[in-house]
Amino acid sequence: MRYFDSHCHLNDEAVLERIDEEISLCREAGITAMICIGYDVASSRQAVALAERYDEIYAAVGVHPENIEGLTLDCLNEIKSLAIHPKVVAIGEIGLDYYWYRDPAVREAQKPWFVAQIKFANEIGLPVSIHAREATQDTYEILKENSVNAGAVLHCYSGSKEMMDQFLKLGLYFGFDGPITYKNAVTPKECVKHCPIDRLLVETDSPYLSPVPFRGKPNSPKNIPIIVEEMAKLREIDAEKMNSELWNNFSRLFRVKQ
Repeated sequence: MRYFDSHCHLNDEAVLERIDEEISLCREAGITAMICIGYDVASSRQAVALAERYDEIYAAVGVHPENIEGLTLDCLNEIKSLAIHPKVVAIGEIGLDYYWYRDPAVREAQKPWFVAQIKFANEIGLPVSIHAREATQDTYEILKENSVNAGAVLHCYSGSKEMMDQFLKLGLYFGFDGPITYKNAVTPKECVKHCPIDRLLVETDSPYLSPVPFRGKPNSPKNIPIIVEEMAKLREIDAEKMNSELWNNFSRLFRVKQ
């Protein structure tokens, strides 16, 4: 089977040091498409550079909520200029992060940058990859008021089934990764089972969130087959069927044809 990784950070410094080896391992595992996700201007530049260098790599460009300090409109204009590259398939990752930021003023400051990036994604006609950590309700409110015209995925979905139903009304997709293999990850497992099959995506968020049996070690897109197997088990369908459905969703949202 051929596989994809809809969200990974091959532009992470530690991964870049051994990027040729990493890509070779991914090829051996049957990973034929990977979206390298930007999180600030420099990492977005690097994502595009990797997409130019390797056929399997596509890029997403954007500014993560953890990186809005010092962000300017000039920075966003550079992101916009990167976004017209033919191998850029999404704006991301963008969104809200309340896990690391308890100060209400800091949380509030994330919102206009999230909205600004949704707006230029709509201008360019690209989908968005959304980070929403402990900020599910506010993310929903923003998306309800600011529609994503080309579609969106809630990467590493960690909300409830009930909130999933609300996001589904907005037409969103849901990315799941290594934590669905953890024994105590009850809610993510339930959400994989609950989600309409045509709205599921698989990802690694590597080098983070390694699946069992590699939990605690650096993650890699080569681990995607493990996550697909777990999704198939949870859905009680054949792994090949599961992977085929996931490919259809990936191609539809990101317009990647292979």
